[in-house]
Amino acid sequence: MYAYSTIEWLWEPGGSARAERGKSGASPALCRSCDGLRASLSQNARPTKAAFHSTRVARGRSIFVRGIVLVPLAVWLLTWPAGAERVQDFRPQAAPGAKDLLAQEVPGAPRPLEGFADTRLNQPLYAPFRREGTLKEASRPAYVITRRQIEAQGARTVQEALRYLPGILSDGTAGTQLGTLSSQFIRGSNSSQVLVLLDGRPLNDLGFFGGYDLSELTTDTVERVEVVPGGGSTLYGSDAVGGVINIVSRAPSERPSTTLKASAGSFALNEQSLQTSGRSGAVGWRVDYNRLQANNNFPFEIASVGYAGTRENADVTYNNFSARLEADLSERTALSASVLSQNKDLGVPGGVPIPIPGSVGQFNTLTTDTRQFTNNWLADLGLRAKLGLGEDSLLTARLFADFLNYRYDAPLSQGSRDEIRRRSWGAQVQHTWRVSPEHHLTYGLDYRTVSAFNSTYLYPLAATNINYDGQVGQGALFVRDEIALGEDLKLNLGLRQDISGLAKGSFTSPSAGVRWQVGEDMALRANYARSFRAPLLSDLYFKLRGFFTVDGNPDLRPEQGDSYDIGIDQKIGEAALVRLTYFANTVADTIAFTFTGPTSGSYANLGLVRSTGIEASIEVRLAPSWYLSVNFTGTEPRILADANPAYVGKELSFRGADSFNASLAYESTGGWFAGLFVHSVGRFFTDNANTEALGGYTTTDLKLRLPLTDNLNFNAQVNNLFNQQYQVYPGYPGVGINFRTGLSWTI
Repeated sequence: MYAYSTIEWLWEPGGSARAERGKSGASPALCRSCDGLRASLSQNARPTKAAFHSTRVARGRSIFVRGIVLVPLAVWLLTWPAGAERVQDFRPQAAPGAKDLLAQEVPGAPRPLEGFADTRLNQPLYAPFRREGTLKEASRPAYVITRRQIEAQGARTVQEALRYLPGILSDGTAGTQLGTLSSQFIRGSNSSQVLVLLDGRPLNDLGFFGGYDLSELTTDTVERVEVVPGGGSTLYGSDAVGGVINIVSRAPSERPSTTLKASAGSFALNEQSLQTSGRSGAVGWRVDYNRLQANNNFPFEIASVGYAGTRENADVTYNNFSARLEADLSERTALSASVLSQNKDLGVPGGVPIPIPGSVGQFNTLTTDTRQFTNNWLADLGLRAKLGLGEDSLLTARLFADFLNYRYDAPLSQGSRDEIRRRSWGAQVQHTWRVSPEHHLTYGLDYRTVSAFNSTYLYPLAATNINYDGQVGQGALFVRDEIALGEDLKLNLGLRQDISGLAKGSFTSPSAGVRWQVGEDMALRANYARSFRAPLLSDLYFKLRGFFTVDGNPDLRPEQGDSYDIGIDQKIGEAALVRLTYFANTVADTIAFTFTGPTSGSYANLGLVRSTGIEASIEVRLAPSWYLSVNFTGTEPRILADANPAYVGKELSFRGADSFNASLAYESTGGWFAGLFVHSVGRFFTDNANTEALGGYTTTDLKLRLPLTDNLNFNAQVNNLFNQQYQVYPGYPGVGINFRTGLSWTI
């Protein structure tokens, strides 16, 4: 057996791939996800270029220096006046326009800047606890984008909403146009190693791709998105190796309201949405519909190969619908039901061929016929009951079902059509008990079963190959105990036992964390977590026959992760909050594709990877209505073991890019908003041999909101203001300068 090293996998933005030696005709079903093999499997090996390697090592040694330099620079900025009016607790608000982005103003309060840092620490948070809590209670670092920020930034999908957050690279490797497959790189992990939750329940695909495509989820239904880096298997089970992303849905509003939105912009963009919500007596409702369309025919240039053109066959159409119903059965018991329908029709344009021997983009092709279709249905039924007579005991139960359908059709360019059907249902039951004011106990059980089917139709042969048809069940018991060891020291301990239908799929996940409030303005935190990712059904049972032969490996073990982090939350006066985290993540038994012969392969547990780095963020209220936010994430993911010894000591492709984000925003109490946003991604390698790299890029975006009346807002934005030309994968360009305008009317 020898390592994946002599064949090119040509990814298409739909998440499928082709293995080629010239023209192989192999099925796009060979690969699980765009970043899954682009960024985690070994690429075509060539001798390392010393210049690339030495440059990268030097960068690795300096990421800590550069990150720490940001903190004193920000502290210098914090010498602005510190007195002003008090701010209420920050809670995401659904009402558009008339509220401050970061805090509500209190009429008559004497000091407008006082309390801003506490307001940020009081941000509602669910994912680190598996209960409702706040940021100041968490020993884990967590980063949140709220409903107000989503609206002010004009994020259309959850993928776009993550763009300016620290701790995550979300630009993807298939291009940055609307609708392309998302990537979630957290602490050196790929998308299949990051668990995506919807209101605390798992969405990740266990059948073929792994992970979940966040470009499928439009933000009209989203209240906030929580990103929690580091292992999360203690509370949520498989896939939470690099971190957890929790999407919190919007609840029914207290008063009946209806919002109509329409927008238009570059590349034939047009969007229409309808949202209606309210309560009547004991019943609340919410209905959302969003239609979003663009042809994405943007001009671009790849100067390194002297290519200029217009992106074609990159159009997308969304038709998403959701409905939620809540009913109070009594003063202490509530029932909820929701359904979410996602429909996306996406053109897959392919990539510009890179005429450089050994480039991962050498065998790219531009396609005019390739299409990707998704049709997903997600349903939930939930119960919340307060036990006893007090407010210290809460029982929650949920049943959920998912029906995910995917089709990738390339009749001319690849001569094949792939279809994937995934069906899953599950249950969650948990009890949250506040034993005392300083002692929380959360325990429960989870169950989920997933069946998946994948077939490839070959047009030239008029034949269908069944690649896999399987099912896996997962059950678990978990407990998390949070207790105060003193007035300022809080400890949390967790343990989960997952029991899998797979022979080697069971796993034990312990965790521990501590938060020490050193003084009124400073808190130290530290965490350890053990995590895992179970093999996918395609890893275990894949069976491809044709020019290329692939067999799954039913003896695969779970990938195993150990994550450590230590950090500080520092208030500077009352006007600013600085957060700094150092982390180290190790993932063993990584699952990789390997060759078993010249035209055959399988999957094996081969790798060991360690990622170290820092996450730094600074949030400042400079003056009433003026806000500054700066964050930096530096990651150094190193391969410690691999079937190909040439990769040992090298950096994982794509996931070693540093990121820097900054924004300066003004928002008045009357709803006026103007913001300047900078998003910068550093240089990164595109192969595990570290012989090819892409330069970094920086984009600057301008966002604007004008309240025309109490109920009508005008929104406008110009993105990539300076028309930066860049690539996210060799031959796959990012979008240049573009604009968007829209109206939002609430009645």
